[in-house]
Amino acid sequence: MASPVAEAIINAAPTLHPYYPRHLVMDHYVPNTNSMMETLVKMFAVFGTIISGSLLLSRRKRQSTIRGLGNQLTFVWFVMCGFIHLGLEGYFGIYHKTLAGMNTPLAQVWKEYSISDSRYLTSDSFVLIMERITAFAWGPLAFYVAYAQYHNLPSRYIIQLIISLGQIYGNVLYYCTTLIEGAPHGDPHPYYYYFYFVHFNAWWIVVPGILLFNAIKNLHRAVAASSAPASCPVSKKHK
Repeated sequence: MASPVAEAIINAAPTLHPYYPRHLVMDHYVPNTNSMMETLVKMFAVFGTIISGSLLLSRRKRQSTIRGLGNQLTFVWFVMCGFIHLGLEGYFGIYHKTLAGMNTPLAQVWKEYSISDSRYLTSDSFVLIMERITAFAWGPLAFYVAYAQYHNLPSRYIIQLIISLGQIYGNVLYYCTTLIEGAPHGDPHPYYYYFYFVHFNAWWIVVPGILLFNAIKNLHRAVAASSAPASCPVSKKHK
């Protein structure tokens, strides 16, 4: 049995963890039970299932805006956004205070990603607010855009514009709020910085940028068509 002095030293010692900054106190942290590779393989397997299922669903619709590879990929994108925003980011928004001590599948994904940005395990106010807006606003709206595209509803491009602009804005702020401080919250190793922090988030700037342009182009075309003067039929003169 440990002496009172030894117990006091053990209790006073900071919990070892892989996160930055290294002096970060995280008393409730427990290591993942899955390895990095296991966590990523399981995550990408789920993503692959969602992508395959939504792509097959999009090909069942043989008319209107769902036709063509570009429109099918747009449909897949918004279905994926719905699942990621509501499922993964919504999970963070609810369990952010206890994530570091949890080992559920989604908690382990967040703990692995947090090596590149520990703000997710410290309930950082900006990250928490940004992720909750993303989860509970953009998540349901992403599913709606996919539904609207599938059924060729005219509201599709309006919501597509709103979501895409919001995703770009949120990610630019997400990058800038840590980069302006010198990115102190992440492991500086190139794998974690470029693959986790830069790569995973860049998708939500590049793709929404393309879809924002697409929405503006289609809305402009619709407004131009509705504003065009109606052509009057030319009456024939009888001789």
